[in-house]
Amino acid sequence: MKMVSNFRQKEILELARQEGKVTVDGLADLYDVTVQTIRRDLSELADSGRLERVHGGAVVPSGVINIQYEERRRLNETGKKAIAVACAREIPNGASVFMNIGTTTEAVAHELLDHENLLVVTNNLNIANILSANHSCEIILAGGVLRRSDGGIVGGLTMEMVKQFKFDYSVLGCSAIDTDGDILDFDGQEVMVSSTAIKRSRKVLVVADHHKFTRKAPLTICSLADVTMLVTDFDLPGDLAAKCETWGVALAP
Repeated sequence: MKMVSNFRQKEILELARQEGKVTVDGLADLYDVTVQTIRRDLSELADSGRLERVHGGAVVPSGVINIQYEERRRLNETGKKAIAVACAREIPNGASVFMNIGTTTEAVAHELLDHENLLVVTNNLNIANILSANHSCEIILAGGVLRRSDGGIVGGLTMEMVKQFKFDYSVLGCSAIDTDGDILDFDGQEVMVSSTAIKRSRKVLVVADHHKFTRKAPLTICSLADVTMLVTDFDLPGDLAAKCETWGVALAP
């Protein structure tokens, strides 16, 4: 039993490093164990200094977050590059765009550097920094609470600011996509912002590499049925491609 716990804790730590945060409920569902078991795992990881407990879950300690986020950014760089190129191709010059938190949306930002006269609203400090090199791009940084794990800005203030806009496009990353087509995340504050952007956008482009189809997260942003296009780097698992066709969701590249 201790060996099983050690393997699970190792995977929990890796997931926390990739996503910035893990939740008790999400991990209990992922491993099909009780929440008490997960709380014990997180407490042991926190006692050893590898995680920091927060309400409802745990995060990577601030002293090592930057290194871990850099590692996450390098994960599947080739796939993210292909996704970013395909997504940027869908966005014309002169468009208004919302871009949320994530390494794949950051890859898209790099591919927008040659676009002209964009208006980009983002709750991602990294995206704002990337696009600052595009001098014809107007950048509006949504206010709110800074999430140090990934440069994200979240919360009620962010959501209220996003409500003020009507976007031509939203480019959204996520933590996971379920087999039923639900788009999932770990952070409730981030979900609020992304859900608001979806309601305020004419077209919604979801960018997700193939790893997102093997992960789970506890909170629903929306269904793929609610988006315009899914941009990914591999064939979709199961009957998800057929569902997208039924829903009228375009697939790229």
